[in-house]
Amino acid sequence: QVQLVESGGGLVQAGGSLRLSCLASGGIFSINVMGWYRQAPGKQRELVAGITSALNTNYANAVKVRFTISRDIARNTVYLEMNSLQPEDPAVYYCNARGVTTAAGFRGSDYWGQGTQVTVSS
Repeated sequence: QVQLVESGGGLVQAGGSLRLSCLASGGIFSINVMGWYRQAPGKQRELVAGITSALNTNYANAVKVRFTISRDIARNTVYLEMNSLQPEDPAVYYCNARGVTTAAGFRGSDYWGQGTQVTVSS
C-alpha cells in the first residue's frame, strides 16, 4: 500500500534552519500534488506549501519568504527547506500526496504521513 514517511524534524534555535523530507512508496507511478501541512496545538491543520507534478508551487503567506518546497519526481520525494524559523512555526508537520497512480489505478483522495515534530527554541 501507499505510505508516506517524513524525516528531518527536530529542535532548532530561532533563526535556524531545518529540511524536512518525505518519501512516498508503494508501487507509485505518479503523484499529481505533494505538499506539507502543519498543525499546532489548539489549531486546525493548515497548508504550508504544495508542489505539482509540473513543479508549480503554492505557499502560505506566513512562510513564503522563508520556506522552499521542492520535489524529486523520479524518487517520489518532497522536501521542505525551512529557513529563519520563528517561535510561531513549531507544529507537527505532515506530508501529503494527492492524486496518486499505482498499479491499482488512480486515487484522487489524500495520503498522509505520520507527521514530524518541529520545535523552535528561543
